[in-house]
Amino acid sequence: MSNTDFVLAIEDLSVSFDGFKAIDTLTLYLDRGELRVIIGPNGAGKTTLLDLICGKTRATGGSIKFKNEEMLGQAEHKIVRAGIGRKFQTPSIYENLPVFKNLEVSFPRGRGVFGALAFKCTDDVSSRVQEVATEIGLADKLDMEAGLLSHGEKQWLEIGMLLMQDPELLMLDEPIAGMSARERDLTAELLKRICQNRSVIVIEHDMEFVKRIAHKVTVMHQGKILAEGSMEQVQKDERVIDVYLGH
Repeated sequence: MSNTDFVLAIEDLSVSFDGFKAIDTLTLYLDRGELRVIIGPNGAGKTTLLDLICGKTRATGGSIKFKNEEMLGQAEHKIVRAGIGRKFQTPSIYENLPVFKNLEVSFPRGRGVFGALAFKCTDDVSSRVQEVATEIGLADKLDMEAGLLSHGEKQWLEIGMLLMQDPELLMLDEPIAGMSARERDLTAELLKRICQNRSVIVIEHDMEFVKRIAHKVTVMHQGKILAEGSMEQVQKDERVIDVYLGH
C-alpha cells in the first residue's frame, strides 16, 4: 500500500509460536488523534499485537507502518525513538525516587550514555515535568517518593514517564486493573486529555470503561479481527456476543 494519512497502518500481520498462529493476517488502521480500544477474550492475541508493534516480538509476515515508515525488524529503542510508547501491565517506576525525578529521568536525553551523564535539569526539562505532572494529576505530589503513591497514582506516573518522551502513539495494556472507582474516573479523563494530540491504543476488559473512552473498538478473536466500530455497533454484533460479551 502507498502512503496513507494513518498514523499506524498494520497489514496482513502474522506471527506463529510453534506452529500456533497467535496473530493471523491481521489488518488495522489507526487515525491521528484516535483513541482505539482493543477487546476480546483471553488468548485472542491482544498483548501479542502490542508486542509486535513495539518490536518486543518479531513478526513472521506482514507490515507495520508508523507514519509511513516500516517498523518491522527495527530494534525496540528505534521504535521508541520513532515515537511509539508502551506501558506494560506492571508499572516500572523508580519507587525510591520522588515523582519529579521519575519524570525527569524519562526526558529523552542526548543520544547515548554521554548525553545522560552530561544531562542537567534545565528549565525546559523542568517545565516539561510540570506540564506532564499537571496532565497526569500529580502536580502536587512532585516531592513525594513514588513508592508511597496509591496504585492508581503509580499507573498515572508511568503514563507520565512515557508522556515525557512525547510519543505520537501510546499503547496501554489494561491501565485500570486494580484501580478504585474514583481512580478509574480520573483515568478516563486522563486518556481523553492525552489523545487530544496523539493516538492511543488501549487493551481493556472493563466494558463500562471502554464505553467511556473509545472512539472506536476493535474486537479480536483467535489472532484475527472479529469486528470493528463504535461500542454500540460492536455490542450488537452477534459474533461478538457469541465469543466474548455473552459469557
